Amino acid sequence: MNNNIPYPPNPGTETLDPSDWGKIRLLGHQMVDDMVQFLQTIGEQPVWRKPSDAAREYLQEDLPQLPQDIADIYADFKEHILPYHNGNIHPRFWGWVKGTGSMQSALAEMLAAAMNPNVSLGDQAAMYVEKQVVEWCKQMMHYPQNASGLLVSGASMANATALIVARNAFDENIRKEGLHGRKAKLTLYASNQTHSCIARAAEMLGLGTDALRHVRVDSHYTLDVGHLKECIARDEAAGYRPFCIVANVGTVNTGAIDPLETLVDICKEKGLWLHVDGAFGALARLLPEYEGTLRWLGYANSIAFDLHKWMYLPYNVGCVLVREGDTHRNAFSYNADYLTHHERGFAAGPEGMSNYGPELSRDFKALKVWMALKEHGVEKLARLIRQNIEQARYLARRIAQTPGLELMASVPLNIVCFRYNPGFLNTHELNLLNREILMQLHESGVAVPSYTVLQQAYCLRVAIANHRTTTADLERLLEAVLKIGKQCVKFETAT
Repeated sequence: MNNNIPYPPNPGTETLDPSDWGKIRLLGHQMVDDMVQFLQTIGEQPVWRKPSDAAREYLQEDLPQLPQDIADIYADFKEHILPYHNGNIHPRFWGWVKGTGSMQSALAEMLAAAMNPNVSLGDQAAMYVEKQVVEWCKQMMHYPQNASGLLVSGASMANATALIVARNAFDENIRKEGLHGRKAKLTLYASNQTHSCIARAAEMLGLGTDALRHVRVDSHYTLDVGHLKECIARDEAAGYRPFCIVANVGTVNTGAIDPLETLVDICKEKGLWLHVDGAFGALARLLPEYEGTLRWLGYANSIAFDLHKWMYLPYNVGCVLVREGDTHRNAFSYNADYLTHHERGFAAGPEGMSNYGPELSRDFKALKVWMALKEHGVEKLARLIRQNIEQARYLARRIAQTPGLELMASVPLNIVCFRYNPGFLNTHELNLLNREILMQLHESGVAVPSYTVLQQAYCLRVAIANHRTTTADLERLLEAVLKIGKQCVKFETAT
């Protein structure tokens, strides 16, 4: 027996609850006050700060062995963690496509964490909340009553979940037999602008990335239907088995929307599954002006979209919807003794969520969605989405009107790709120049756009999914780009 192992003075009485509930209550109030002040004044701060040497060193300390005072830990958080945030909460953050969250939703997260339910099974309120949120998502996408859905970590997992359903629906024997030994290889199709999570999903499905056919796009970066048909015909002639087309509603590079109506017709004709990756763009379905384009979402076999983007919620929460609920269930359901549904008691209640996805341990992410939709109403959230789209169009007009700036793609939704171009540099020089502009923008703390490459041209990419952004913020971005660009060109010319 090792007598050096410390034991509590009264074995069996230790707990993680605070010894002084009054003290933790005061600290909790202080945390809320600090975070309210933090978000209320976030626009006055730099968008991004590089973590300090002291912070990086502090965050490499060894595993704690002994208790520390929670007030001291919170002080360390404010010094070493809070100042070096991601930046997406700031009104001038437009990198990638990241949502901004809200103070109210942060409070919802606190409530969910305090309840700490496993939203997988059981006759508990959290199960009913998620069921209701899924129903609301179905209504937003105009999906039928018998459709099903699930809240997941984000669009990457939503896409993977939907493609598992598509694969298993193609052949009911795949769940049992897998893909090993199949004579014909399954193939799926998506434009070359499709997010990399689709290729990762192909890996997870056991298909391999070679099974994903990258279809060409047109001048607006939407899927080329003619090339798609050629790819399908070529694979059929070679003995492959096409099973799914992935359509984009809001590509990650430019926000392009693939021709949904045509893809619906092709899938019906060929007996293929139509999945829509609508990570942010699907929620434009809430706007009447997109009715003609996006009403076809209701005909897709499955849709993936994020609620932590254009629903302005904290990370992480995405949604997958499947038009045929039974098909969704058949892809995942298991009969395990320890998960058997009962007539009464805690084991009664709604059907377990594990019958619709791979996870059995699931957090209460539905609460923040439920509270936000009730607080704001879907009409206000739709107005904010429209506001972001109009801001993107405003930015595009300003770029087109401004000497030295060049718009690099059309703006169908909320993404604007442009570059600084003084007019006398070659492509390589322009790429280096705009890369430098981007890094200086970030380092200055003025704004955080991201970047992409369109036809070998390096572009600054502004994705507006931010309820805090104003026109003045966009003007400040353009002013900074012009200033940095001119300084860089002047310096290069001088040297």
